[in-house]
Amino acid sequence: MAAAALREQLNALLSNMFASGLVDEQFQQLQMLQDDGGTPGFVAEVVTLFCDDADRIISEPAALLEQPVVDFDKVDAYVHQLKGSSASVGAQKVKFTCMQFRQLCQDKNRDGCIMALAVVRNEFYDLRNKFQTMLQLEQQIQAQQ
Repeated sequence: MAAAALREQLNALLSNMFASGLVDEQFQQLQMLQDDGGTPGFVAEVVTLFCDDADRIISEPAALLEQPVVDFDKVDAYVHQLKGSSASVGAQKVKFTCMQFRQLCQDKNRDGCIMALAVVRNEFYDLRNKFQTMLQLEQQIQAQQ
């Protein structure tokens, strides 16, 4: 596929990610850092680190919520960490679902936390899939140049 067509696909994907609220202006700032003569591959590196970190973080509250006695403070600490990571890359939907999750932790609502974890996972997996597609398109564009 020609580089121009790949760029069109990439631009359409990014537009959709912004329009659906999946990412926000913070993600745009990351892109601008790279585009303004920054390190090539900067966004790819940040996104990859975020996805790896988020995957690990999400597994922790899941294990804690399965315990007979839930340590809601620990669950909240992991969710707070994920919220911060999400905010730093502009993962808006993940960040917002983490905010709701944290409220349920503070309320010590186990069932609510289990449901919130499922929502956070779904939002994260959706974002991760879009990020992976974005990175693949960027690699294909680079290969064409």
